[in-house]
Amino acid sequence: MATEHHTIIFVPHARARLRKWRISTLQLRSALVTILLLSGAALYISWSYFNTTIDRDQIGQLERENQNLREINRSFEESIRKLEGQITSYEDRTRELAIVAGLEDLGATDDETGIGGEPVHVDPTTGGYDLASLMGRAGTLSGRLEDVRELLEQRELQISSTPAISPVRGILTSGFGFRRDPVHGGRAFHQGIDIAASRGVPVTAAADGMVIRSGRNGGLGKSVYISHGFGVVTRYGHLSEIAVQPGDEIERGQVIGKVGNTGRSTGYHLHYEVHVDGKAVNPLAYILDR
Repeated sequence: MATEHHTIIFVPHARARLRKWRISTLQLRSALVTILLLSGAALYISWSYFNTTIDRDQIGQLERENQNLREINRSFEESIRKLEGQITSYEDRTRELAIVAGLEDLGATDDETGIGGEPVHVDPTTGGYDLASLMGRAGTLSGRLEDVRELLEQRELQISSTPAISPVRGILTSGFGFRRDPVHGGRAFHQGIDIAASRGVPVTAAADGMVIRSGRNGGLGKSVYISHGFGVVTRYGHLSEIAVQPGDEIERGQVIGKVGNTGRSTGYHLHYEVHVDGKAVNPLAYILDR
């Protein structure tokens, strides 16, 4: 089959020879394909250029965001270091409180991070702080602080419930122990102390507690019994007046009656007893304001 050809004639304006080019259909098609490929390449290059420009803008934004994140991370690490220091300080202070409360072994019961424990470890997988360790120390500290708080409250209650003041100001006329009985003259054991004072002088509770008995009671006459807990009971006898009744909650220094001469007595005075676990003890050991 013969190849088709095409003739291109170039006609100049000036007097000159006509110029002719004879090309085949295949050559024409090849030229068109080449032009299309070049146009496509130009379009692709243009698209890539503008697309790359957009990517550069995004990269710049990402770099700025990354810088902000690094700043936030540094701030976070600084906060963690400060928090670690605070926890360590609180652990040391908790140990001191534990010693005061009587829990000297508070930080030495196991291998866990305890009072005054180790610094926060750095996680080797992330390069950051081991927050689990920090949270564990905080949880342990919280539990031990609660133990210290409960024990301190118990100690505070025990202190406030322990007789520590003289229930009346006066002259000590008879001590604790064996003595010559002032009524019948024989040798007898005196379970408390006698403090002479004028009639009507206020008598105060030696510690916090609850009234368990008030009224006339044989040889003690008008008397008040107060339970202070922890096995401690105080008794106040020979009163002229009683200002409390059973069930009343009493605070140290609160007036419970007045000095009198009721019951088996030879003059105005207060008979004062301290009993620990049911046994009478010397009240002078519980008077700290002499």
